[in-house]
Amino acid sequence: MTGNEVADVDQAIEEVAAAVRSVSADTLDTIANLIMESGVVAGYAGGREGLVIRGLIMRLFHAGTDAHYAGEMTCPAVGPGDLLILSCGPGNISTVEALAGVAKNAGARVLLFTAEPGNKPADVADEVVTISAQTMASDTGSPAVLPMGSGYEIALFVLVDLITNRVRDQRGGSPDEMRRRHTNLE
Repeated sequence: MTGNEVADVDQAIEEVAAAVRSVSADTLDTIANLIMESGVVAGYAGGREGLVIRGLIMRLFHAGTDAHYAGEMTCPAVGPGDLLILSCGPGNISTVEALAGVAKNAGARVLLFTAEPGNKPADVADEVVTISAQTMASDTGSPAVLPMGSGYEIALFVLVDLITNRVRDQRGGSPDEMRRRHTNLE
């Protein structure tokens, strides 16, 4: 690697690390508690964030949670006592806003991950978790090495695994139990 390539790698790692560090351990505990208090947990996000939220839903299922991805045929209705987890890094994404409204109208709680807490649907969320990272809403003229919302998305992936660990620990589960819930149809 050249000196510039090493510098880019170091900067990318620091961008992600700073974004992960922007969410406190207390906030991660609060999220784990919300999940533990909920009946059905559903999740949704668009694009690459959607891949991360799908990963969270999968791991929550492995940890013993009744977890589903919105839009899948097996996702049940949500209502009182349930939780919808959304990610909308830049905010103002119409599908995410619509799902937040549906969940709230049904009586479910809404947890939102975002980098733009002043944008919708933060106004209807019960809990807003701000990840301090660049998104497409803030990438113009940015010195960041990671493009568009990559820093946010990668940090979100790390954070949701840290949350899953907390949920597993609160349930008294183990990595072996999680593995037993993993599909064998691969």
